[in-house]
Amino acid sequence: MKKIISFACILLGCTSAVAQTALFDPSIVHKPKDGIIKLYGAGGPHTALRKVADLWEKQGGTKVEIVAGPESRWSAAAQADADALWGTSELSMTAFLETYKTFDHEKVTPIYIRPTVIAVQKGNPKKIRGFDDLLAKDISIVVTDGKSIYNTSGNGTWEDVAGRKGRLSDVARFRKNIVSYSLGSGASFKAFKEKKADAWLTWPEWPINNAKDMDMVYIDADRVIWRDLNVVISPKADPQTQGFLDFLITEKAQKIMKTEGWQR
Repeated sequence: MKKIISFACILLGCTSAVAQTALFDPSIVHKPKDGIIKLYGAGGPHTALRKVADLWEKQGGTKVEIVAGPESRWSAAAQADADALWGTSELSMTAFLETYKTFDHEKVTPIYIRPTVIAVQKGNPKKIRGFDDLLAKDISIVVTDGKSIYNTSGNGTWEDVAGRKGRLSDVARFRKNIVSYSLGSGASFKAFKEKKADAWLTWPEWPINNAKDMDMVYIDADRVIWRDLNVVISPKADPQTQGFLDFLITEKAQKIMKTEGWQR
């Protein structure tokens, strides 16, 4: 969520205003030690993380709860009992840490990375083969963007991809084809289906996990933008939490994560 700074400070030009967020609740006491490893974060990576957690538990590890989705749905619970958080980009984790103040920015660890891709309607009726096809006049595109009020890994991604070659005309043409600026990937997925959009600029895990609704087209190497999956552990976490986070980057875990587009 966007930082909320007092209106008086804005008017007076304060240089040391204390940043808060609308979700931060100072009355909540962070007590995560309960014998269960609880991880919170945005939807998307949760499916692969759940598969890794299932393997961890099968091998005798402590029970893991993966809580995913729009931040507003889980924020209060995470402030109370999160052992760890995951961010779907560096910018999203930076925003998270304005709310989850027990966690330390210096402890954030990038663990995987994935590229932007193009999701297209099943069967790819518009025959989209790469980014340049998105600039045609008859193409409708959904993008994920927080509009400066919502914390999402999609913030600015479409502009980064469109402007990658330094051509203003590419950004302008792409922008004309956008039919939805959706708050979060879940909302984007919904808009993609409801509007029957030709394309959605997104991350691999979405078309991989929703193959009945869409196909995936890779973006040209000289256009693609990469953003990471990162984790941060609470200093008050259940002691088994670090063991699970270490397991997340083992060879066994990497094979699972790779099936949903995550790379190291």
